[in-house]
Amino acid sequence: MSRIVDGGITIYQAMEYIRDGKFVMPAFQRQYVWGMEQIEKLWDSILLDYPIATFLFWHVDDDNVSWDTYFCNFLSEITFDSRKQADSVNYELSNIDVRNTDTAILDGQQRLTSLYLSLFGCAYIRQKHARKKVAGGTVTKLLIELNKNKLSVDEEEYNSKKFDVKFTEKIGKSSPTQFEVKRILDSKFQNDSTRAQAIEETISNVPAESKEYARGILNKLYNKIFVEKMIRYTEIRDMKQDDALEMFVRFNSGGKALKKHEITMSILEAYWPNSKSEFGKILDGEYSGFGTDFIIRAALMLYGDVVKSNINKQIAEDLKNNWQDFKRALNNLEKVLKEMKIEVSRFANSWNVLLPIIYFIYYNPEYRNNLDGIRAYLIRAVLFTYFQSGTTSKLQQMKSNINDNDYEITIDMLEQMNDLRVTEGKIEDIVNSEKGSRVAGEALYFLGVDWINKNFLYEQDHLHPYDRFDSTKPISVPMEDWLRWRSNRNRLPNLQLLEGRMNGSKNSMRLVDYYNDMNEEQKAIFCQQALIPEGVSLELENFGEFYEKRKALLADKIRQLLG
Repeated sequence: MSRIVDGGITIYQAMEYIRDGKFVMPAFQRQYVWGMEQIEKLWDSILLDYPIATFLFWHVDDDNVSWDTYFCNFLSEITFDSRKQADSVNYELSNIDVRNTDTAILDGQQRLTSLYLSLFGCAYIRQKHARKKVAGGTVTKLLIELNKNKLSVDEEEYNSKKFDVKFTEKIGKSSPTQFEVKRILDSKFQNDSTRAQAIEETISNVPAESKEYARGILNKLYNKIFVEKMIRYTEIRDMKQDDALEMFVRFNSGGKALKKHEITMSILEAYWPNSKSEFGKILDGEYSGFGTDFIIRAALMLYGDVVKSNINKQIAEDLKNNWQDFKRALNNLEKVLKEMKIEVSRFANSWNVLLPIIYFIYYNPEYRNNLDGIRAYLIRAVLFTYFQSGTTSKLQQMKSNINDNDYEITIDMLEQMNDLRVTEGKIEDIVNSEKGSRVAGEALYFLGVDWINKNFLYEQDHLHPYDRFDSTKPISVPMEDWLRWRSNRNRLPNLQLLEGRMNGSKNSMRLVDYYNDMNEEQKAIFCQQALIPEGVSLELENFGEFYEKRKALLADKIRQLLG
């Protein structure tokens, strides 16, 4: 049974505990996300006599932490990419010596880190044109203005600072009436016999009418740091790591706290401290742009309940213990798609569609015997927008169907699923999709995989120019037909994929003129890639025939794609 102890210490005591390693953070309490403005407002609140909320501590000892329980120390320096954003930092993880370290911070890391950086640490700001990943930058100092006549705060603005506390990198140009907050740690301020003299020396450049104001700020700053027990805490004793983790999640599941995927990642790191760096090796390669959510959801698909979407200790350990097999499955997926001339990078923002294939590859060593099933599933799921809604339940459905089908994805299995069965209605929906829609873009991509060059950027383009249908109709075309053509001009049978530069030069050129400008070899390639039906006229006057014949040809090709 856990015990709860309430107490309070001064800011200075807390800072000493952090410096000396008495206070640490558990592995799942990791990233520092505050910006300069939040630190400034924290100090403003302290000087305004506001409480800075209660902290939640976890007392750690030999009875509640084991050899594989990891912790990390507080940051002693940080680089801000801007006033609002601190750089991400990889914390060093380690075990602890409970003879020296006895407290882990469950809630209050952002505030304690901010205080520590202000008083004991260093803060840098990266210049606008500096390379993003270069460590360090220009040193900044946290200053407070002692001349009340120079205050640059907005008294009318809601939630604005009342004291002029701010970081500045213009250290050489700082005013003699600005005081660096960490200077209050100098021994002359801490010593009762020298403090008054030190304050008078500090405010010697402050105008007479502001001296009392400045004196008050410095005395208050001393009291807030050294005298008042500003760090009010609740300490939980006799609590195991699993319970501490559960409490951390509860504290961070609402309000402005961590996002769900950040909490999930924290849970995973608690049981597998190297997970973030291992994930990085995958996400820096062929799966660049996918993000950690992809790996976590894949782990849930393989080892847990994808519907509940909760990482627990068992799933974390399964992923860690089977990491080589997991990576092999991802690598095999990328190879399979490459053989189909499909780039895995295409799914960086729609990776749910890949998870059933990963599941199939992971649990069936003979997966290569059914590549047709993989291809049919993938293209059907994309073109039928299978994961447009109810994602987790559909993933669970696929998982169950694969299990019931002897761990295989087959075309027969797909035909038993209403959402993935091929019907004429679904094919009609695809060929009627419009320019700019995801379905039209994906259909053109899959129809063109045999010739698309991954090094080029392709755009959806009208074969017969869109704008031409806004001009005067050809005399030979009845108005009823013309209006129907105008409504069809933006649909798939009048669309092609065209390399960006070619699209720019084609612009609004008539299709027949664009075609006639080519030599015989270019014409053959164009007809093959754009799927132009044989013998059809490219004149606008014959758009109706062109549209219907190309629609029939596309429908045929799409049926083949769908298996």
